Amino acid sequence: MTVEILTPKRRFRDRPRGRDLPPIALAKLRQLLGDERKDPDLRRRDLLLEHLHVIQDAHGFLSLVNLRALATYMNLPMAAVYETATFYAHFDVIHDDQSPPPATTIRVCDSLSCQLAGAGALKAELESGMDPGQVRVLRAPCMGRCDSAPVVEVGHHHVLFANREGIEAVVDTGHFHPEAILWQRLEAYRNAGGYRLLADCRTGRVTVEALMQVLEAANLRGLGGAGFPTFKKWTFVRQEPGPRYCAINADEGEPGTFKDRYYLERSPHRFLEGSLISAWAVEAEALYIYLRDEYPGLHRVLREAIDELEAEGLVAADFIVLRRGAGAYICGEESAMIESLEGKPGKPRNRPPFVAQRGLFDRPTLVNNVETVYWIPEIWEKGAAWFAGQGRHGRKGLRSFSVSGRVKRPGVHLAPAGITLAELIDEYCGGMAEGHRLAGYLPGGASGGILPASKADIPLDFDTLQAHGGFIGSAAVIVLSDQDDLQAVATNLLAFFADESCGQCTPCRVGTEKMLTLLERDEWHVEELKRLSQVMMDASICGLGQAAPNPVLGLLKDFRGELAEQNVIIKG
Repeated sequence: MTVEILTPKRRFRDRPRGRDLPPIALAKLRQLLGDERKDPDLRRRDLLLEHLHVIQDAHGFLSLVNLRALATYMNLPMAAVYETATFYAHFDVIHDDQSPPPATTIRVCDSLSCQLAGAGALKAELESGMDPGQVRVLRAPCMGRCDSAPVVEVGHHHVLFANREGIEAVVDTGHFHPEAILWQRLEAYRNAGGYRLLADCRTGRVTVEALMQVLEAANLRGLGGAGFPTFKKWTFVRQEPGPRYCAINADEGEPGTFKDRYYLERSPHRFLEGSLISAWAVEAEALYIYLRDEYPGLHRVLREAIDELEAEGLVAADFIVLRRGAGAYICGEESAMIESLEGKPGKPRNRPPFVAQRGLFDRPTLVNNVETVYWIPEIWEKGAAWFAGQGRHGRKGLRSFSVSGRVKRPGVHLAPAGITLAELIDEYCGGMAEGHRLAGYLPGGASGGILPASKADIPLDFDTLQAHGGFIGSAAVIVLSDQDDLQAVATNLLAFFADESCGQCTPCRVGTEKMLTLLERDEWHVEELKRLSQVMMDASICGLGQAAPNPVLGLLKDFRGELAEQNVIIKG
């Protein structure tokens, strides 16, 4: 007897898994972004963040329907689009069961400088006085306006030295004072000798070797925080086989830092010349500029400046690629910035390989800071001896100090490298604010540690503060006084790190949250805090987790008496 085995008929799906996409959603997306069927370049993965920005600018938020349409448009998995959109603080992803956000969003900066200026009380006042159905009030990390604290963003407009009455007037009238940025245009810059060095480089009158020798003699180092010699970085990238890229990191998110904004607002062409010279030095295929989204006015300035260069034939069309960040402090780390430029969540890469070997699009990439390249034309014009001879106390060069906190004249102060905090406050900042006495300071922003007033005579420069538990980083100096709550300072800084951790590695993701919990207690257990700090410093992938404990360790080392006076019980 024969038994017939029936094989069930295999069924195939006639469409991908997931919810159906309304055809009208894709049609509307094409109207907004362009037709990817006619221009396949619109599907490039590195354009994902740019497309998300366009959608959010148009609608005020990102709906799941639009994200599904974008996934289809770019031929990407929905998971990849969703992960990227939800990684960045400035993208508002609204689920199907949620209502769109109110028409007006107020973001109150809660960085340390703004906290010292009363941002917490201001946020509470706004929350109690606004109709939540019409206006939402959110906290926001540093907006790069620490010299004008407290700072509030209404829509995508900054309100400086904000108060409740001023914010309410802006919301009620919809009237903003436009951001007045009086920048030096191309004609004026060229009349002053601008782009002469770039022309000499391109025609061979100045060689790469000669320029690198001048930068070495001037001791120009990376001014974004790491302090790596500029000429060495160029050398490493040039040793790698092409094609190569150049990327400028203009995502200064360190609380207390605003020097790059200061220079970009005044002379974008000087910055662009230095950037183009750097790209020339490594024979880059393209120059990418990654500018933080918190600087909307500067996006317009740089776009217009680049258009001027292209119109005059000083740079080929599309050689300079201007990209928008989306609110992620971690993208100040160079490999995280590279990931973001590629349209991905900004998570740091494991090293090696370094970005000089395998960076943007897996090719050797030169990454420089805004201020670093800004100095290149002037150092060549005035000579290495001019720049190197500016220092004090045995140090060389100039430093742009972003000073905020309890001083009379906060702002960017260009001063000799090696100047002490006491000299900086007295000579450049007009002294301490009225009624305040120096208690301590952060020499390098949130990650640079906290030093006491007794160490205000230490030279502020690279390689000098490490022995004291701090470092200069991007030279973001936040000055504290005898009236400041040190526990509130510590919890503010650790809350920032916990919020900005990319979550990729456990020591940072869990460690920052755990340390914040420990600091919020009335009793601080020294050994527990030190053990946790050591784990974070030893095992975190990047500088965020490694540097997050610095302010806490500084307080435990030099401020125990002050903490006790403020009713914090120190055990151990």
